[in-house]
Amino acid sequence: MVLTIDLAVLLAVVIVLRLRRRTQARSRNDEQLTVVIALVFGLLIAPTAFGQGILDAVGEVAQGVTDVGSP
Repeated sequence: MVLTIDLAVLLAVVIVLRLRRRTQARSRNDEQLTVVIALVFGLLIAPTAFGQGILDAVGEVAQGVTDVGSP
């Protein structure tokens, strides 16, 4: 039996664990590392069907907000 771990799933778990920490306990470098990890995660899921679905959903929400804001 071969166990494989998708890098995007692993990064998602790391992001969740890092964001659960208290804000006061984070240093500037710690926050910057979390941002870099989140950016890499975004780059990994962007070309997938899941990433495209998120992009479409965010685009529809943005379009809806734009339509509501314009007279």
